[in-house]
Amino acid sequence: MPGITGAGNNRNTAMIQFTKMHGTGNDYVVIDGRKQKAAGFSRLARAMSDRHYGIGSDGILVLLGSKSADFRMRMFNPDGSEAEMCGNGIRCFAKYLYDNRLTSKKRLTIETAAGVKELRLQVKNRGVSSVVVNMGEPILRRDRIPMIGGQGMVVGETLQMDDGSRFTITAVSMGNPHVVIFVEEIEKFPVEKYGPIVENHALFPNRTNVEFVKVLNRKEVVQRTWERGTGETLSCGTGASAVTAACILNKLTERKIQIHLPGGDLKTEWREDDNTIYLSGPAVEVFTGKWPG
Repeated sequence: MPGITGAGNNRNTAMIQFTKMHGTGNDYVVIDGRKQKAAGFSRLARAMSDRHYGIGSDGILVLLGSKSADFRMRMFNPDGSEAEMCGNGIRCFAKYLYDNRLTSKKRLTIETAAGVKELRLQVKNRGVSSVVVNMGEPILRRDRIPMIGGQGMVVGETLQMDDGSRFTITAVSMGNPHVVIFVEEIEKFPVEKYGPIVENHALFPNRTNVEFVKVLNRKEVVQRTWERGTGETLSCGTGASAVTAACILNKLTERKIQIHLPGGDLKTEWREDDNTIYLSGPAVEVFTGKWPG
């Protein structure tokens, strides 16, 4: 893959090796954090993710060692905040590990802030082409999402906006909080207007990711995502998982669906046998380079 050298090209500065990757357009910078100071990850995320002065990404993925899994992944948003989990990111992370010969396993466990995730790698020509991720059980209790106002499920509840508008929402956590809103017109929907308003609504103490969804039929939906700490992105894996749960809870789709996102398609399934959601999709390396440490 093509390589670049980071900003400044300062030969007297210790350089951080990085790999730019994406999963259905949700792009990340992957770095090996085992030799980096943990206190600097938030700063690195802000600098590296900047699309004008940095590499440009929806965040950074940091590789660390783990005592409970094969590896540990930390994910930082462009604003420097740390996210609990990222479905597209963890697929890129798995490809990075396998393609760089850090593991030869085709079944991996990755520790995240949302728990240990199990992944199955699909390999073609000695490289990972796609990854199936066990995203775990959807968290439906209001207080665990978290959302203020009790302990029951949030399905078809009215959310009042400060500007007088109202949305019917379903709230789900996939280790990180999501609000799913079904709309009739998806392409022209003002995501950039309502996404940040819902993200920062007082009912969500940790803020929330927001998915706007149009149901096409029992097996297909279209999704646009406003990601907490990032803005609108081309794709969101945890969001796709939350959308799957919301569709089934509202009796709108089958348990196995295809989700069309601006960056490509993802496949999901909420299995009844183990109550977990499985996410499958591609992972792509874009380029490698060095960044001043």
